[in-house]
Amino acid sequence: MEPTSLSGLPSGVGEALEAEGVADLYPPQAEAVGAGLLEGENLVAAVPTASGKTLIAELAMLSAIERGGTALYIVPLRALASEKRAEFERFEEFGVTVGVSTGNYDSDGEWLATRDVIVATSEKVDSLIRNGAPWIDDLSCVVSDEVHLVNDRSRGPTLEVTLAKLRRINEGLQTVALSATVGNAREIADWLDAALVDSDWRPIDLRIGVHANGTIDFDDGSRTEVPVGDPPTDDQTAALVDDALGTVEDGQGGSSLVFVNSRRNAESAAGDLAAVTRRHLEESERAELDALAEEIRSGSETDTGETLADAVESGAAFHHAGLTSAHRELVEDAFRDRLIKCICATPTLAAGVNTPARRVIVRDWRRYDGEFGGMKPLDVLEVHQMCGRAGRPGLDPYGEAVLLANSAERSEELFDRYVWADAEPVRSKLAAEPALRTHVLATVATGFASTRDGLFEFLTNTLYAEQADDDHHLRSVTDGVVEYLVANDFLERDRDGDRDAIAATSIGHTVSRLYLDPMSAAELIDGLRAASGGSGTDTDDATTAADRGDGVQYAPNEDSAEKTQDFVTYGRVDGNDGREEADSEAPDGRPELTPLGLYHLVSRTPDMYELYLKSGDEKRYTQTYHEREDELLGPAPSEYEEVRFDDWLASLKTARLLEDWATEVDEDRIAERYQVGPGDVRGKVDTAEWLLRAAETLGREIGLPDDAVAAVRDARKRVEYGVREELLDLAGVREVGRKRARRLYEAGIESRSDLRTAEKATVLGALRGRERTAETILENAGREDPSMDDVRPDASAAAAATAGTAGNDGEGGNGQSNLGDFR
Repeated sequence: MEPTSLSGLPSGVGEALEAEGVADLYPPQAEAVGAGLLEGENLVAAVPTASGKTLIAELAMLSAIERGGTALYIVPLRALASEKRAEFERFEEFGVTVGVSTGNYDSDGEWLATRDVIVATSEKVDSLIRNGAPWIDDLSCVVSDEVHLVNDRSRGPTLEVTLAKLRRINEGLQTVALSATVGNAREIADWLDAALVDSDWRPIDLRIGVHANGTIDFDDGSRTEVPVGDPPTDDQTAALVDDALGTVEDGQGGSSLVFVNSRRNAESAAGDLAAVTRRHLEESERAELDALAEEIRSGSETDTGETLADAVESGAAFHHAGLTSAHRELVEDAFRDRLIKCICATPTLAAGVNTPARRVIVRDWRRYDGEFGGMKPLDVLEVHQMCGRAGRPGLDPYGEAVLLANSAERSEELFDRYVWADAEPVRSKLAAEPALRTHVLATVATGFASTRDGLFEFLTNTLYAEQADDDHHLRSVTDGVVEYLVANDFLERDRDGDRDAIAATSIGHTVSRLYLDPMSAAELIDGLRAASGGSGTDTDDATTAADRGDGVQYAPNEDSAEKTQDFVTYGRVDGNDGREEADSEAPDGRPELTPLGLYHLVSRTPDMYELYLKSGDEKRYTQTYHEREDELLGPAPSEYEEVRFDDWLASLKTARLLEDWATEVDEDRIAERYQVGPGDVRGKVDTAEWLLRAAETLGREIGLPDDAVAAVRDARKRVEYGVREELLDLAGVREVGRKRARRLYEAGIESRSDLRTAEKATVLGALRGRERTAETILENAGREDPSMDDVRPDASAAAAATAGTAGNDGEGGNGQSNLGDFR
């Protein structure tokens, strides 16, 4: 089937696709068209990676646009959103406009109404619905990429409920779901009332096998000798990477993607494999890699960045969530360009980002699982996702995926467990806490249900209802969640005969719009009330269980299979009402709100992934707790409650990281002190900024005094910019950021207004003579004449700025982070 033979697309699209090399549709694509894809019919495409799922989505969206509609493309990762936007923007020549939205969960994204294609994460789409984005009602096509992720315990329920809401809002909505091959694709199609294209066809061959005793045995019966030699190829992984680079048929060398089970293993493996990849570099590649390594170093001077740059110089790299997003993008781009020859990655890279390799090596097929109590084998679906990264049309003549075994017996086990096995069925995780409490509140607050029966009726549209033998468990858990939300005054209930009405309170609406877990909101409200000495609005909407002092852990009915002990917040222990005054008080007798207290408050919410307590941490942070107890909001658990007190200390450790960041501690020192990567630091900072912004809103909602709300706002800005209080005004100027703000301040420029009047030579000296940067900053500060023509940097200003930016260990200095300026 030729693209030019397709009807219902914008004029010229078929010819453009043929110009891209799409002479004929792949069999799964042709089957999708035959199933009514271009006529607006629902479709589930369960086909292997690299088999043309994206073009199926593009055809559906373009045909919807041609019919006068709007299309939404849901992705699982922010990084994938940017990648897809770049792909879709090639259709702009046909009048198709593309927009991306992934952040600002309290926004309605009104500007997106002008776009034909909107790319967003499932969380962002959920928040847009909660905030009443009007254009949602006008959608005519929604594409869900990687729909099998409804199986994910943390993110799956959001995708599941979001699809159910979108289909309820617009009954004529075309739903197209893309997935890897899963064990129950028909069940997913039935849930979405969709036709099913279920295929194992691939445009190029993918062989999957196991390497043991110097030989790869593949699933097609073939064998390839890859002996383990002398250094640097003296282990299986190194030998396989070397073989892929040096013995390929097309003479171009094949890249490798190595999956390992931890960040530390990814970094160490990349360092080891650098000796292998270095031998295969051409001189021109060495120069390009040197430049890339320098770019990485200039963006971060942390140990992680330095280690990455060292590996990149030799043509290897690692990839994990501890890297900054900028560094991950640099690695991915260089790998796609075949400049980097090997990436060692944790399994997260298998979740959709386009990083094709000639050979995928699954080195570690087990990883630590705390609930399991040890090393647990990966799911078949996850390993198949990794294997699917091997081989891409136009880039590779074939793909190979290899698992590693140390014996013939283990090789046989891996064939049975992964190579021959079918992927597990996708199962809904909606009925598990904590997801349900968030989605029950949002479902009521956004008007999808106004009674108990209406709530259950809405939930019948979910995959959970499709899969459940009966709805007893879901009803039981949902009833417990409703009771919790009512007890915290996020919902109100009115029982009148057979009618059991439920509605969101004012604060319940606010919590839903802020995209908070209700338990996070309850924790924030309790802590803010503790800081206000109990002063807050006396409306019913703002009364929580903490105010009643009942200390109840609200759980589902006793016959429920799952109890939700996490319902209790720290402010609700042993009947304590959370209003005990700290020794440190504001002038009116209220406990003083400090940044550490606020950072600890947001760190103990379910929405913040707190740091782990490691060896020696319990003693260290117990001491910190006793030294700074007066600053912490709400009563602490008893030290005899070991699990809950350790959790309190882990939150305190996270809060100290944020405090270090907000007092301008060098990023490399933060990373070393807390044993995290630069990406982790930025993740904690971003989450804290979001939660503190929510705390501001909640503080106003409950009637917190103005000075207390101002304290929350200042703590938020300090963590957002990463600066001490005196730099807040300067750091708020676009393009300044934390490092430049400190340099300007030390040179005597202390505010935005100073930038408008200061000597240009002083500004230029403080900014290290960077004329373009100085001009941009002065323009952003509102200076009438920002030009630096004929201006020479003031040497004394440069010296003062340099002297004032000496390293900071968090004990009172004014040193600067090396994260780089905020952009």
